[in-house]
Amino acid sequence: MDKTATGKEEAKWTFWLLTAGISTTFGAAIPTGYNIGVINAPANFIKDWCNETIFETYGTVLTEGELDTFWAVVVSIFLIGGVVGSLGGAWLADRLGRKRSYLTCGFLLVLGGICFQFCRAVSSVELLLLGRVLVGLAAGLTTSTVPMYLTELAPIELRGALGVFCSMGVTGGVVVGQILSLEEIFGTDELWQFALSFYVLLVITFFVPYHWLPESPKYLYVIKQKRDEAINEIKRLGGKNVKDEYIKQQIESMRSEDIPNSISDDEETQRSKPKQRSLWSVLTDPTLTLPLILVCALQGGQQLSGINAVFFYSVSIFESVGLSSTNAKFANLGAGCLNLFVAFFTPMLMEKFNRRFLALLSCAMCAVFLFALTFVVYFINHVSWFSYASIIAILLYILFYQIGLGPIPYFIGSELFEVGPRPAAMAMGSISSWGCNFLVAMLFTTLQSAWGAFVFLPFTVTCVLLTLLLKYYLPETRGRHISSIVPLVSNGFRSKPLVPWS
Repeated sequence: MDKTATGKEEAKWTFWLLTAGISTTFGAAIPTGYNIGVINAPANFIKDWCNETIFETYGTVLTEGELDTFWAVVVSIFLIGGVVGSLGGAWLADRLGRKRSYLTCGFLLVLGGICFQFCRAVSSVELLLLGRVLVGLAAGLTTSTVPMYLTELAPIELRGALGVFCSMGVTGGVVVGQILSLEEIFGTDELWQFALSFYVLLVITFFVPYHWLPESPKYLYVIKQKRDEAINEIKRLGGKNVKDEYIKQQIESMRSEDIPNSISDDEETQRSKPKQRSLWSVLTDPTLTLPLILVCALQGGQQLSGINAVFFYSVSIFESVGLSSTNAKFANLGAGCLNLFVAFFTPMLMEKFNRRFLALLSCAMCAVFLFALTFVVYFINHVSWFSYASIIAILLYILFYQIGLGPIPYFIGSELFEVGPRPAAMAMGSISSWGCNFLVAMLFTTLQSAWGAFVFLPFTVTCVLLTLLLKYYLPETRGRHISSIVPLVSNGFRSKPLVPWS
């Protein structure tokens, strides 16, 4: 029963699986990415408005350096909100449930959008900052709870395919935000507030089916001990023609997480134990150390692999081959579209290929092309065709990033942890992601000025180290019950997760 919990004919996309996936992707994941991508293009217009508003309100004229510092706060406070939102995700996921955690994401996103829309009308930079904090909180909550919610809804065979919906949404949201913030659309002195708040239409539209969305059966069965409600949700998720055998197998899968393997406690004693785990209890449990390191390393490594830095640097590289500044920005947008295009294929990749293979291939090849990018950028003025080689290196890096390092970190925690410690683990992974994102945002420009082309070397080293960690300690999770994965990584760095399985 390790490879699959059901016959292949039962692993199908049903109405409620698709509805939950689409609703959470467009209602929370895309708005999260949107708020990452929308802020750059109209930055100068917003900075000018901030300077004028601060003068009108406080009688203070900011110097250029002070204005740059203030703008850094506007941008980075979103990332800090992401860290705080991730931390609250563990508590909300257990107290409110997976479904209502998603509702909280939507509520915060709408409030943030309202702040963006009216900050200019009431001449309040404080409202702009509040909006950035709120959408940051929503972003952290989204990345820590939505992938967990989706993977707990899905049958084992579709767990990875549904789990990557969140990463697809974030990737797509970044591109949509970049497009709508162009000067040709909303990125102007008169319309930038509409660029910042436009995503609210998506949130409101795709929260329409919220009332009918299923709650996670595993949350109901294991955490809330509501067996009958959990079974009803399984039946709904399975569709009209769901078979009794499928329902029994799903119940058995939940029971295996509800009652851990034990030789000293009988079944009733295990049932009476609290299934919710505090963040501290997860951090101090030695059996969870290795999977927690894997989750945090993958989520943090996703940011420290340099994806944002590559997009930032690629504009100057496109300019080096003769493109104008405007065309270079459009070319950079095209690179983002490539990132999104590859992301559309990730559900199929997760369904057909092993996680371990994709993660190792992605990390290793990202390291190769980051090193190649360092080399060609360093010698770009000495070899004429190196400008084109650098573009190829960027595009290949994006391609390999998106097949593994992009999507897998979002949901891998749901496959390495049982239901009890899962919210805390997902929260720690999300904190690692937003924290490392903040680190790159704060340090990259400074390091670029000091190191030049060698700024990509730390990202290269990160990918190499991540490849080694995954090679020796990441078990294969595709098509396997959580209860069969957990023991493989329960002995810390003495674990042997690569043992053959049948």
